Amino acid sequence: MAEREAFTAGVRPGGLTTSTEIRLLLCYLVQNTGAVSQHQLEAALMDTQLVNYFEIGSGLDDIRRQGLVDQDAEGLYTITDKGRRVAGELAYDLPRSVREKAVAAVLKAQLWSRKQAEYSAAITEGEDGHCTVRCTINRLDEKLFCLDLGMPDRLTAELVKKQFILKGNEIYQLLINKLTEEEKS
Repeated sequence: MAEREAFTAGVRPGGLTTSTEIRLLLCYLVQNTGAVSQHQLEAALMDTQLVNYFEIGSGLDDIRRQGLVDQDAEGLYTITDKGRRVAGELAYDLPRSVREKAVAAVLKAQLWSRKQAEYSAAITEGEDGHCTVRCTINRLDEKLFCLDLGMPDRLTAELVKKQFILKGNEIYQLLINKLTEEEKS
Protein backbone atom coordinates (compact mmCIF):
# COMPACT_ATOMS: atom_id res chain seq x y z
CA MET A 1 0.00 0.00 0.00
CA ALA A 2 1.51 3.30 -1.06
CA GLU A 3 1.39 5.91 1.66
CA ARG A 4 0.46 9.49 0.92
CA GLU A 5 -0.69 12.39 3.03
CA ALA A 6 -4.46 12.46 3.40
CA PHE A 7 -6.65 15.50 2.98
CA THR A 8 -7.30 16.51 6.61
CA ALA A 9 -9.87 19.33 6.52
CA GLY A 10 -12.45 18.59 9.22
CA VAL A 11 -10.22 16.03 10.95
CA ARG A 12 -9.51 16.70 14.62
CA PRO A 13 -6.01 16.37 16.08
CA GLY A 14 -5.36 12.67 16.64
CA GLY A 15 -7.35 11.75 13.54
CA LEU A 16 -5.82 9.82 10.66
CA THR A 17 -3.50 11.71 8.33
CA THR A 18 -2.25 9.18 5.78
CA SER A 19 -4.11 7.18 3.18
CA THR A 20 -2.50 3.98 4.49
CA GLU A 21 -3.87 4.56 8.01
CA ILE A 22 -7.31 5.29 6.56
CA ARG A 23 -7.35 2.13 4.45
CA LEU A 24 -6.25 0.06 7.46
CA LEU A 25 -8.98 1.58 9.61
CA LEU A 26 -11.60 0.93 6.92
CA CYS A 27 -10.55 -2.75 6.69
CA TYR A 28 -10.61 -3.01 10.48
CA LEU A 29 -14.10 -1.46 10.63
CA VAL A 30 -15.57 -3.67 7.91
CA GLN A 31 -14.10 -6.72 9.67
CA ASN A 32 -15.37 -5.75 13.11
CA THR A 33 -18.80 -4.30 12.33
CA GLY A 34 -20.09 -6.69 9.68
CA ALA A 35 -21.75 -5.57 6.47
CA VAL A 36 -21.61 -1.80 6.40
CA SER A 37 -22.55 0.88 3.88
CA GLN A 38 -20.41 3.78 2.73
CA HIS A 39 -23.00 6.14 4.20
CA GLN A 40 -22.70 4.50 7.63
CA LEU A 41 -18.90 4.71 7.49
CA GLU A 42 -19.06 8.35 6.42
CA ALA A 43 -21.51 9.26 9.16
CA ALA A 44 -19.42 7.53 11.82
CA LEU A 45 -15.99 8.76 10.78
CA MET A 46 -17.09 12.31 10.09
CA ASP A 47 -19.06 12.51 13.35
CA THR A 48 -15.94 11.49 15.27
CA GLN A 49 -13.76 13.69 13.00
CA LEU A 50 -11.30 10.83 12.48
CA VAL A 51 -11.22 10.93 8.66
CA ASN A 52 -12.07 13.49 5.99
CA TYR A 53 -15.17 12.80 3.85
CA PHE A 54 -13.26 12.60 0.56
CA GLU A 55 -10.68 10.22 2.01
CA ILE A 56 -13.37 7.74 3.07
CA GLY A 57 -14.67 7.29 -0.47
CA SER A 58 -11.18 7.15 -1.92
CA GLY A 59 -10.04 4.65 0.73
CA LEU A 60 -13.06 2.40 0.13
CA ASP A 61 -12.40 2.42 -3.60
CA ASP A 62 -8.75 1.53 -2.97
CA ILE A 63 -9.44 -1.39 -0.62
CA ARG A 64 -12.17 -2.72 -2.93
CA ARG A 65 -9.79 -2.62 -5.92
CA GLN A 66 -7.12 -4.34 -3.83
CA GLY A 67 -9.53 -7.17 -3.00
CA LEU A 68 -9.60 -6.42 0.73
CA VAL A 69 -13.38 -5.91 0.77
CA ASP A 70 -16.30 -6.85 -1.45
CA GLN A 71 -19.29 -4.66 -2.21
CA ASP A 72 -22.65 -6.32 -2.79
CA ALA A 73 -25.53 -5.16 -5.00
CA GLU A 74 -27.01 -3.16 -2.10
CA GLY A 75 -23.73 -1.30 -1.61
CA LEU A 76 -22.74 -3.05 1.61
CA TYR A 77 -19.07 -3.77 2.21
CA THR A 78 -17.87 -7.08 3.65
CA ILE A 79 -14.34 -8.19 4.44
CA THR A 80 -12.53 -10.73 2.26
CA ASP A 81 -10.02 -13.30 3.53
CA LYS A 82 -7.21 -11.10 2.24
CA GLY A 83 -8.71 -8.08 4.02
CA ARG A 84 -9.10 -10.08 7.23
CA ARG A 85 -5.38 -10.94 7.13
CA VAL A 86 -4.39 -7.31 6.49
CA ALA A 87 -6.67 -6.03 9.26
CA GLY A 88 -5.43 -8.70 11.64
CA GLU A 89 -1.75 -8.02 10.98
CA LEU A 90 -1.63 -4.26 10.49
CA ALA A 91 -4.65 -2.59 12.07
CA TYR A 92 -3.02 -2.70 15.49
CA ASP A 93 -0.53 -0.14 14.16
CA LEU A 94 -3.42 2.31 14.56
CA PRO A 95 -3.95 3.82 18.01
CA ARG A 96 -6.33 1.80 20.18
CA SER A 97 -8.38 4.91 20.98
CA VAL A 98 -8.96 5.51 17.25
CA ARG A 99 -10.01 1.89 16.64
CA GLU A 100 -12.40 1.85 19.62
CA LYS A 101 -13.95 5.23 18.85
CA ALA A 102 -14.41 4.31 15.19
CA VAL A 103 -16.02 0.90 15.90
CA ALA A 104 -18.42 2.46 18.44
CA ALA A 105 -19.35 5.19 15.95
CA VAL A 106 -19.98 2.70 13.10
CA LEU A 107 -22.15 0.49 15.34
CA LYS A 108 -24.15 3.59 16.31
CA ALA A 109 -24.54 4.55 12.63
CA GLN A 110 -25.70 1.02 11.77
CA LEU A 111 -28.27 1.11 14.59
CA TRP A 112 -29.47 4.52 13.40
CA SER A 113 -29.91 3.15 9.84
CA ARG A 114 -31.96 0.18 11.08
CA LYS A 115 -34.14 2.40 13.23
CA GLN A 116 -34.68 4.88 10.39
CA ALA A 117 -36.03 2.06 8.23
CA GLU A 118 -38.64 1.23 10.85
CA TYR A 119 -39.18 4.58 12.60
CA SER A 120 -39.35 7.60 10.35
CA ALA A 121 -40.16 11.23 10.92
CA ALA A 122 -40.64 13.96 8.35
CA ILE A 123 -40.76 17.68 9.02
CA THR A 124 -43.06 20.10 7.20
CA GLU A 125 -42.47 23.79 7.85
CA GLY A 126 -45.30 26.30 7.62
CA GLU A 127 -45.06 29.87 6.38
CA ASP A 128 -45.19 31.12 9.98
CA GLY A 129 -42.13 29.03 10.96
CA HIS A 130 -44.12 26.46 12.92
CA CYS A 131 -43.43 22.87 11.95
CA THR A 132 -45.30 19.59 11.85
CA VAL A 133 -43.43 16.39 12.52
CA ARG A 134 -45.07 13.28 11.05
CA CYS A 135 -43.86 10.28 13.05
CA THR A 136 -44.39 6.88 11.42
CA ILE A 137 -43.66 3.29 12.35
CA ASN A 138 -43.46 0.81 9.48
CA ARG A 139 -43.40 -2.96 9.84
CA LEU A 140 -43.31 -5.40 6.94
CA ASP A 141 -44.10 -2.72 4.34
CA GLU A 142 -47.18 -1.68 6.30
CA LYS A 143 -47.81 1.56 8.18
CA LEU A 144 -48.37 0.50 11.79
CA PHE A 145 -48.56 3.92 13.42
CA CYS A 146 -48.67 7.56 12.36
CA LEU A 147 -48.81 10.70 14.49
CA ASP A 148 -48.53 14.38 13.54
CA LEU A 149 -47.03 16.69 16.16
CA GLY A 150 -47.01 20.49 15.98
CA MET A 151 -43.74 22.16 16.96
CA PRO A 152 -43.01 25.87 17.43
CA ASP A 153 -39.83 25.94 15.31
CA ARG A 154 -37.45 23.94 13.12
CA LEU A 155 -34.90 23.30 15.88
CA THR A 156 -37.50 21.70 18.17
CA ALA A 157 -38.91 19.72 15.23
CA GLU A 158 -35.44 18.33 14.41
CA LEU A 159 -35.01 17.25 18.05
CA VAL A 160 -38.41 15.51 18.06
CA LYS A 161 -37.58 13.80 14.76
CA LYS A 162 -34.28 12.47 16.09
CA GLN A 163 -35.77 11.29 19.39
CA PHE A 164 -38.68 9.55 17.67
CA ILE A 165 -36.30 7.61 15.44
CA LEU A 166 -34.22 6.62 18.47
CA LYS A 167 -37.10 5.90 20.86
CA GLY A 168 -40.07 5.15 18.59
CA ASN A 169 -40.62 1.71 20.08
CA GLU A 170 -40.74 3.06 23.64
CA ILE A 171 -43.14 5.82 22.61
CA TYR A 172 -45.40 3.37 20.79
CA GLN A 173 -45.44 0.97 23.77
CA LEU A 174 -46.32 3.78 26.20
CA LEU A 175 -49.16 4.94 23.95
CA ILE A 176 -50.57 1.42 23.49
CA ASN A 177 -50.34 0.77 27.24
CA LYS A 178 -52.24 3.99 28.00
CA LEU A 179 -54.88 3.31 25.36
CA THR A 180 -55.51 -0.25 26.52
CA GLU A 181 -55.32 0.09 30.30
CA GLU A 182 -58.46 -0.48 32.29
CA GLU A 183 -60.14 2.43 34.01
CA LYS A 184 -59.61 2.50 37.75
CA SER A 185 -62.74 2.87 39.82
